[in-house]
Amino acid sequence: MLFNSLEFVIFFGFIFLTYWILPIKYRWILLLISSYYFYMSWEPAYILLILFSTSVDFFVCNTLTSSKEPKKKKAGLWITITLNLGLLLFFKYFNFFQNTTQLILSQFNIDYQPDHLSILLPVGISFYNFQTLSYSIDVYRGVIPVERHFGKFALFISFFPQLVAGPIERAKDLIPQLNNQEIKFKVEQMKDGVLMFVWGLFKKVVVADNVSLFVDTYYDTFDNQNGGHLLFATYLFAVQIYCDFSGYSDMAIGLAKMLGIELMNNFKTPYFSTSMTSFWRNWHVSLSTWFKDYLYIPLGGNRNGKFQTIKNTFFTMLIAGFWHGANWTFIMWGAINGFFLAFEKMLVSPSIIKIKFLSFINIFIVFNLISFSWIFFRSQSIDQAFSIVSKISTFRWQDLYFVVAENRYSTAIIGCTLLLLLELHFKYKPITHIRNLSYIHRYTIYLTITLGIFLLGSSSGAQFIYFQF
Repeated sequence: MLFNSLEFVIFFGFIFLTYWILPIKYRWILLLISSYYFYMSWEPAYILLILFSTSVDFFVCNTLTSSKEPKKKKAGLWITITLNLGLLLFFKYFNFFQNTTQLILSQFNIDYQPDHLSILLPVGISFYNFQTLSYSIDVYRGVIPVERHFGKFALFISFFPQLVAGPIERAKDLIPQLNNQEIKFKVEQMKDGVLMFVWGLFKKVVVADNVSLFVDTYYDTFDNQNGGHLLFATYLFAVQIYCDFSGYSDMAIGLAKMLGIELMNNFKTPYFSTSMTSFWRNWHVSLSTWFKDYLYIPLGGNRNGKFQTIKNTFFTMLIAGFWHGANWTFIMWGAINGFFLAFEKMLVSPSIIKIKFLSFINIFIVFNLISFSWIFFRSQSIDQAFSIVSKISTFRWQDLYFVVAENRYSTAIIGCTLLLLLELHFKYKPITHIRNLSYIHRYTIYLTITLGIFLLGSSSGAQFIYFQF
């Protein structure tokens, strides 16, 4: 059930009306049932997986992880880590490990025929898996109290707006809201929620889905394309993945707002970043901060000198790449970004990044470095990625000029132009900040977004990119 479908609009409309009619003490039941129904709309059988994970984590955290005895606390933590990572590794990486083993053994002339599992990757497993892991670790650290209400804990894990692709919420932020017995309908919050949802819908159907037609065509036939076409497609993919993913996050945030619940801002116009470090502070914030708090800092962070800082940064990005998918292309993508971050920490002075008249140059450099790394993210194999890089490295300016000129009136280019103009109004902030603009200015933006959806929006109902992760 996609956010950008009529089926979901009807589904949410029913929930919205029922939610605000019901007495507060029963609303969590409605949200839990709705969340499980939403998840089962993808694959009914996998509700058993999320129920199993929720039940074990709840029981272990209540009996062991929250204990005052150090041995019990540690045992509880390791049980939840082993369970959640074990499920993730099994469903997402089993076949990848089998293929990798086959490749390694073949180098020693050992014939190994792996057994592949014919199973679908459970939708959202990487996201709700990390969400429950952060809860268990925070309970172990004593950062939050253990949640004693099974239903509220189950809702924290499965809350449908952000279940499938985030934001990855922290228990300290979301559970108190689910327990809040004084949530009241607020017109301003409702307006902000609708605006966030519509803005996310604009990103998805006007920009991402239209741009994907070019990206898919040029990348799927890369052997027959010249460097200019592939560079054009690479830049467009940078826009596509941003609008597809941040569009989902914006819609999730908007839906939650309409229910009186605040989710974290997951994207802060990252392509306006002037450094690689600031890019990763503004891109997929919930995942970036997750890796920082639960991997980078426990590894030592920046506490033990520059070399250790660089090593920890690189390793964290490598794991972040692996988290994205069972393919060497994602690991390579993580390694490339780890290298960029390490290089910046070693050789680029923070004072240079902060010089205002260099901002445009810095933004240009960061965008191109990130776009380069997206080649590996989008490619189906390492060989394809290097072939595309090789072709782009020899591109001719006239090829790039002609492909842009030929498509300058396409819905994709018009959508990208509108996106750029609109985002310039609220750099690093949610779109709700346009309320501070003048009446005419504000309603011009509202009209532009609405007309854009109706006149330029794709009706393909394309699935969100991050559903595969």
